[in-house]
Amino acid sequence: MGKDVIIACDFASKEACLNFLDKFTDKKPFVKIGMELFYAEGPKIVRELKARGHKIFLDLKLHDIPNTVKKSMAVLSGLDVDMTNLHAAGTISMMEAAIEGLTRPDGTRPLLIAVTQLTSTDQERMENDLLIKEPIDKVVMHYAANAAKAGLDGVVCSPLEAEKVHQTCGKDFITVTPGVRFADGDIGDQKRVMTPSEAKKIGSDYIVVGRPITAAADPVAAYTRCLEEFVD
Repeated sequence: MGKDVIIACDFASKEACLNFLDKFTDKKPFVKIGMELFYAEGPKIVRELKARGHKIFLDLKLHDIPNTVKKSMAVLSGLDVDMTNLHAAGTISMMEAAIEGLTRPDGTRPLLIAVTQLTSTDQERMENDLLIKEPIDKVVMHYAANAAKAGLDGVVCSPLEAEKVHQTCGKDFITVTPGVRFADGDIGDQKRVMTPSEAKKIGSDYIVVGRPITAAADPVAAYTRCLEEFVD
């Protein structure tokens, strides 16, 4: 499995997203469609970006009762996305139901990964807001192990946790890591961050990069820099 950089297309409209992607004349980056863009434009934006040749990570973070998630994943499987996700906090039974719904009649399905703890969450917030008193590292590894037990392909985790996730769940268990910033950049509202080159060293399989690319003066150059630091 090759490493790749996924651009977080966190735009409020199809127009803004396409204007951004039109800058990439020589490459078709792997892109993430999150809630903002999907809720604004619906499934048609997924179909349009697929038609343009982009791989798509549909980042909707499903979390509901198992039957609802199963039926929702069955709908998403028809969009031909390459990767989608849910919250590991939804329990093993929910994750198992998600795989069942996501799997097409021919046995194929997109990659399915689980969110462990959001990169905006730190130990203090987890304890005070969620009443989870265990160390955040232990919580993330427990959620990752549950995802592996349920048959998922990997997890979304902080790059600070990617190496230990592989130690816990195996080297083929995918780690998709947001919270990546350039060494000379602003960390924004992320609490647990790492540079692309650092993420490469500790074994992240995919990094998700948003504002350091989308808000850059030269997005193509920023994307190329990410590739050079993380993939090459």
